[in-house]
Amino acid sequence: MNIADLHCDTISRIYQERKAGKETSLRSNALHLDLEKMKSSGYLLQNFAIFVDFQETDAPLEDCQGQIALFQQEMEKNKDIISPAATYTEIIQNRQEGKISALMALEEGELCQGSLERLKDFHALGVRMMTFTWNYPNSLGKPAYHLGNLGSLKACCRRGQGLTSLGVEFLREMERLGMIPDVSHLSDDGIQDVCSLAQKPFCASHSNARALCPHPRNLSDGHIRSIGAHGGIIGINYYGAFLAPYHSRQVQYDSQVSQIAAHIRHISNVGGISCIALGSDFDGFHGNLDMQDCSGLGLLEQALRKNGFHESEIDMIFYQNVLGFYQELL
Repeated sequence: MNIADLHCDTISRIYQERKAGKETSLRSNALHLDLEKMKSSGYLLQNFAIFVDFQETDAPLEDCQGQIALFQQEMEKNKDIISPAATYTEIIQNRQEGKISALMALEEGELCQGSLERLKDFHALGVRMMTFTWNYPNSLGKPAYHLGNLGSLKACCRRGQGLTSLGVEFLREMERLGMIPDVSHLSDDGIQDVCSLAQKPFCASHSNARALCPHPRNLSDGHIRSIGAHGGIIGINYYGAFLAPYHSRQVQYDSQVSQIAAHIRHISNVGGISCIALGSDFDGFHGNLDMQDCSGLGLLEQALRKNGFHESEIDMIFYQNVLGFYQELL
């Protein structure tokens, strides 16, 4: 089984654990994802998010730079298993050498601090994907919903508030550079702006179907169709809050492979089988998971078979769609 995953928060999680005095490594750990589990599971490629919560730090750029340095250090320490990739050629070369490819992505466009020059600097460091927002409004646009202090859910920003004029400039520059725009976390109108203005395919790296779970972070059927029509790709998110509506009696969200398979079925029906991929969000959430970590993808494979997917379609979902997407754009 081969696996390509468009989004995880493992580097950010390791960075935070080390700041707290824990000696956590990428090679082997108790998190959702580590290299030993990835290698045994057949991973070909993993996107590692560089994520900074602006309400949790007084030095966002310093934390961002620290996470990029951590990524680079872990790549060097573990070069027998994994190697960074910024082009499709490098992905294929790593595969031929039996190594996992690691791509860097920024999760929170405000890390560029409104500067196109800083965007270029991140591209030069190897970043190949970026979300416009996380859960706060910023200089590029509005998020799907707004987290206030202490994580409280504030007014939904889904209507009438999309990309700013600077956000449009960033979209154009990202396409020129060869950095993939990521609409996960973006408002409905922001996603529509990207759909209307993009000249190249783009992605939603870790988003699900709103028709099955009415969370503002999930995609409407219209957006799913538009992303598919643009040749884009959608990575399915394993977080229980985006899989099924919350019930007050729950202590925490459950994440069941049958639910993940249902979202994959819906998105493939609406947008086409070629637009669906995996975008786990591993190490970016908590909850009860059928797949306790990245070694459990066999459970999802079984659930997809029960849902009527054929082996060739499962291969497309698990890795082929991502490789084709990167072949066109990187």
